[in-house]
Amino acid sequence: MMVDEDENLTGATVLVGAAARTRRALFAALAEALALPAHLGSTWDALADVLRDRLDAGPLTLLVTDAGQLLADEPADQYTLLLAVLDDLAATAPHPLRVVLRDAPPAMG
Repeated sequence: MMVDEDENLTGATVLVGAAARTRRALFAALAEALALPAHLGSTWDALADVLRDRLDAGPLTLLVTDAGQLLADEPADQYTLLLAVLDDLAATAPHPLRVVLRDAPPAMG
């Protein structure tokens, strides 16, 4: 998704994709950024459960910078699973979930 520079992302939780190149690092980064409970676990189902609990409290905007590096050190199916979890939450959670993927533009030569 492309984001206009003037789009209002006030209050967004920022996740740095470069710091979440593995599933373990992603879960740790999300736990820290969203103050998720210690019982997060390490499975996609566990992540979905705690994010759903977070969305019970209100809407969430997650801004992922360096998005091209998100889960880059994992097999491609892990990124697909993350998107499936987020898609399901966006469709079924009691409050809106908005995920903005932002990557650095290519260097101009």
